[in-house]
Amino acid sequence: MARVALLCPDLLLGSRFEEAMRAGGHEVTRYDGDDMARAAASESDVLVVDLNADQYDGAVLVESMRMGRELDGVVALGFYAHLDQDARRRAEAAGFDVVVPRSRMAREASALIDRATGAGAR
Repeated sequence: MARVALLCPDLLLGSRFEEAMRAGGHEVTRYDGDDMARAAASESDVLVVDLNADQYDGAVLVESMRMGRELDGVVALGFYAHLDQDARRRAEAAGFDVVVPRSRMAREASALIDRATGAGAR
């Protein structure tokens, strides 16, 4: 089981991912704003970020958290709209550990968390 901080302001999408991760046995807390997620990330195993949210810039957020060492020991997983390759490239450059299209996140949310934290290898 992983402790997951989910930063996804879209209520329907966030609820869907939260439910999928909980069904996989993960402890999930969903946040609408980057300031709250930022505070919770250091106490989580995984920070999951919607890279297409209008309320914040996920790449900038994670890059600044990496620089400030706020994500030491925390896996950063980002998801994006599959046509938005710029979001994918920016996230990879910003230091996300895993970057996947939203459709893959919808299908494999819990398994992605397991693989990212090494739980899938046990």
